[in-house]
Amino acid sequence: MTESDLTTPQEVTAIELEEIVTELQKYRDRLVHDTTEAIHKARLPKAKAISQMEPEIARIDAMIQELQDRHAALLASN
Repeated sequence: MTESDLTTPQEVTAIELEEIVTELQKYRDRLVHDTTEAIHKARLPKAKAISQMEPEIARIDAMIQELQDRHAALLASN
């Protein structure tokens, strides 16, 4: 990767932010779905597994919210 391949926050477009948010949401959905499926197949206590997954889900949700806020701010400035 060259230096020109790297983008600064100012260079990220609204479309790129929207794509990133969409991919993060898909990742979050896959994580929840796959974990739920694994819990079911392994017959593990659902509550315990979900509680262990919650910090990761919260981190992803915070990232999604931050990116949505940046997207809205970028759209408002144009």
